[in-house]
Amino acid sequence: MRLATLKTTSPDGQLVVVNDTLTQCQPVPEIAPTLQAALDDWARCEPLLQGASQALQAGHARHARPFDPAACHSPLPRAYQWADGSAYLNHVELVRKARKAEVPATFYTDPLMYQGGSDSFIAPCDPIVAKESWGIDFEAEVAVITGEVPLGATPAQAAQAIRLVLLVNDVSLRHLIPAELAKGFGFFQSKPASAFSPVALTPDELGAAWRDHKLHLPLRVQVNGKPFGQPNAGVDMSFDFAQLIAHAAKTRRLAPGSIIGSGTVSNKQGGLWGSKVEHGGVGYACIAEVRMYESIEQGEAVTPFLRDGDLVEISMHDDQGRSLFGSIRNRVQALPE
Repeated sequence: MRLATLKTTSPDGQLVVVNDTLTQCQPVPEIAPTLQAALDDWARCEPLLQGASQALQAGHARHARPFDPAACHSPLPRAYQWADGSAYLNHVELVRKARKAEVPATFYTDPLMYQGGSDSFIAPCDPIVAKESWGIDFEAEVAVITGEVPLGATPAQAAQAIRLVLLVNDVSLRHLIPAELAKGFGFFQSKPASAFSPVALTPDELGAAWRDHKLHLPLRVQVNGKPFGQPNAGVDMSFDFAQLIAHAAKTRRLAPGSIIGSGTVSNKQGGLWGSKVEHGGVGYACIAEVRMYESIEQGEAVTPFLRDGDLVEISMHDDQGRSLFGSIRNRVQALPE
């Protein structure tokens, strides 16, 4: 089934089920008023939501309405936990090389993860508000929403807790990162609010594309209407979602509604030449990577970070070309310098 959250006067919005063409939705207040409420009572709510989804799909829903992604908040407008991994080691290698930093050997055996702010998220069609001088970048990723995960869960236990899959734009302020990390205490100012796709799917909706606790489909990124990247999210993912969740739960219980991100999707592309989409490559899911490649290939980075008015679009389609999650469409709204 597909779930979304419509904006209301409540900070947690209104839960709706969505049909598979993303054209109709159905509020389900008699089952759960919000997605968090459904996750807290998943054993009861999940079969009821499935029934409502099937009725909507069959055209039998009594209160169906047109589905408008622009009216949506992120599926969880706020969450108890937002922890983002870095499962694509090609991305780790490139961004650290850009900062002239070595990749510790442990990164190849133990997932990298940071805890992001989760008290509020950017709606999928709302602006990114930041100063251009901060080096505004997007990071296109896949994420999962969990049920309860016990302290010390194994990857097998963690896999059973995956409730929903969605996309994320993990906004990064690249020019703030080096000085902040130099303090030795992690990200904070350099990681503002993230944006999530309008729709979240249960893994069964992904069919064969969901296997080995990974999503094996290209992640499409456009900047100002032009293709920027289409890396496959199932390729070169060194740590799957079960491993990432277990890593997060090593020393703490995860509450229902915890969100775990994959980190920026990044594919190794053999050689350096031809890595951009316009050169026949799969491109990139963030600007920092293309700037690193440009520095290697051309001697300097020429692609600018996002500027006021720039539009980033992130989506994923099935083998028939149908949008699975709807599109994240964030336009930059720069703060005055």
